[in-house]
Amino acid sequence: MSDLFSPFIKTEKQNELYKLAEKLALRVKERAKETDEQAAFSKENLRDLKETDYVTLTLPKKYGGKEISIYELLLVQEKLAEGDGSAALSMGWHLGVVKELAEDDLWDESVFDRFAKEVSEEKKIVNRIASEPATGSPSRGGIPETRAVRDGDNYIINGHKNFATMAGVLDYYIVTAYVEDQEEIGSFLIPAITPGVNVKHTWDTLGMRGTASDDLLLEDVRVHQDQLVEMKQQSKKPKGWLLHIPACYLGIAIAARNEAIEFAKSYQPNSLNTPISEVPHIQQKIGEMDFELLRARQFMYAVAEKWDQFPEKQMELGPELSAVKVAATNAASKVVDLAMRIVGGRGLSKHFNFERYYRDVRAGLHNPPMEDAVIQMLARKAIDAK
Repeated sequence: MSDLFSPFIKTEKQNELYKLAEKLALRVKERAKETDEQAAFSKENLRDLKETDYVTLTLPKKYGGKEISIYELLLVQEKLAEGDGSAALSMGWHLGVVKELAEDDLWDESVFDRFAKEVSEEKKIVNRIASEPATGSPSRGGIPETRAVRDGDNYIINGHKNFATMAGVLDYYIVTAYVEDQEEIGSFLIPAITPGVNVKHTWDTLGMRGTASDDLLLEDVRVHQDQLVEMKQQSKKPKGWLLHIPACYLGIAIAARNEAIEFAKSYQPNSLNTPISEVPHIQQKIGEMDFELLRARQFMYAVAEKWDQFPEKQMELGPELSAVKVAATNAASKVVDLAMRIVGGRGLSKHFNFERYYRDVRAGLHNPPMEDAVIQMLARKAIDAK
């Protein structure tokens, strides 16, 4: 079977990273059925990701990381998602947040230094926790109902967060809250062991069940003022690392594509003299799958390469980054649909992976940025152009 990755590995470093992701993809795939059934992030997966230093890939080299580029992040995340999309999507948030913090100077240098050393030496993991039941997606601009009230040198935080990916296994939460004394939205770095921080197991979804994106409850959580690490106005730069989202869903689509082709080459009903891979309408569907993947992946990697090679243009890349997400997730959904049509009714069986791919890939429609907002942004940009 031809390797659709071949055009995208350009250096020896990328080849080594790909091999690491390939090895991990095989491991997480073995546990994907179990994590899907349990709606839990696999502790065995987490162990493997830590022991292989996958969790430190985006750290700067001075902290022992690989300081990988966005292009390289997509390469490894897409491959990991072939094994288990939920494991890849979860780890993408951690890797992306660490990369953003390392490159954009969002935190005080001493705070980041301590944090980075813990990631490097103790393999601690982190995620931003922003979504809330009342506000919906943070990308819509809602004000958090989570409140931080000043009490001397401390803040007292109360709130209810949802979609907290990996909540039960994270070491740190970066929690958004309305900081009352500053009348602004800020983010607090909160260790998971802090009193008053509790995970409520609510994750019972159609797809991406292995992300274990449970609710996070904060009840009179007392943190020092130094743990207020960000204020909303600190960065308006587009988030290139969010390309990990389309990379993940394309990885799921590639897995479905590969298994559908293997099925088509091996399945021969007694009504045919050849496997169904020789049937014209099956070949049509295989060709359509590869067309969608080639188009979406070329777009994604081209934008990632532009981000890496032209830092001075990153502020202008917001529309392209957003368009990649929409194009890739739509393409991924179409590819999995085609794979299901190739395998027929068997694709609905729990004995095959297809039904999980079908469920997982649909979660991409609900990851930020949302399609309607992206289309509106592109329209506004076109209308306002001089």
